[in-house]
Amino acid sequence: MKQILITGATDGIGLESAKQLAQQGHHVHLVGRSPAKTEAALTAVRRHGTANSFLCDFADLDAVRRLAKEVPDRLDRIDVLVNNAGSVFKTRTVTTDGFEATFAVNHLAGFLLTESLRDLVVASAPARIVFTSSVGHYNGTMDFADLGFEHGYSIMKGYSRSKLANVLYTRRLARELTGTGVTVNALHPGAVATNIWSGAPAFAKPVLSLAKRVAMISPEVGGSRITFLATDPSVEGVTGSYFDGNRPKEPSALALDAALADRLYDASRELVGLA
Repeated sequence: MKQILITGATDGIGLESAKQLAQQGHHVHLVGRSPAKTEAALTAVRRHGTANSFLCDFADLDAVRRLAKEVPDRLDRIDVLVNNAGSVFKTRTVTTDGFEATFAVNHLAGFLLTESLRDLVVASAPARIVFTSSVGHYNGTMDFADLGFEHGYSIMKGYSRSKLANVLYTRRLARELTGTGVTVNALHPGAVATNIWSGAPAFAKPVLSLAKRVAMISPEVGGSRITFLATDPSVEGVTGSYFDGNRPKEPSALALDAALADRLYDASRELVGLA
């Protein structure tokens, strides 16, 4: 039985993966923002197996720091860390820490949690770290003079940058953890019919509604892509890869830029106060 910590686990693909992992016999630890939704998700997952929960708002880095301290107090190991929490914002929104919210929730929070828990994960080896990224990373840019899009923000620009950051950090961390027995991979779960795009502009909602009905996959299928990377024996030892449809796929040219990954790593450490 593996100890699996999964963020963004109260809805969509995170919840479905949590159910699948519990059904496989693993002890799943859900991380959610809303106490009510987290309790409901915990009840749902416990119908399939063993589960516990943590509360954390990933738009608040102090909350992430508290989570990073609470986890080792309650868990003696982490066999799989799944960084799945994510969001999008139709207009530029700033967190209490002063960061553009999409970048903060989708990258900085997961970065801070992973860096804070990495010693525990390494001590638990063989272990896996999984990041939910997106095909949107292919359109992502990385402007260190304006990481927070103070100029020219749009919902897709912000989202794509955050997902590019996921893949860059995945590859950088995989290099750093070579030889430790910890693998690090990112995935595109597919175009999934979930509520993540509920904040999309009004003009886009009819198109998204139609796409959900005719073109998007179910949360169960999307969640199975997370489950695959978290536990499937076929990917044991595979690290630094980007997966699409349970198969490795070459990410964008920017995502392959090791120097860019190093620069993002250093900038992220400074932004979250780890420098």
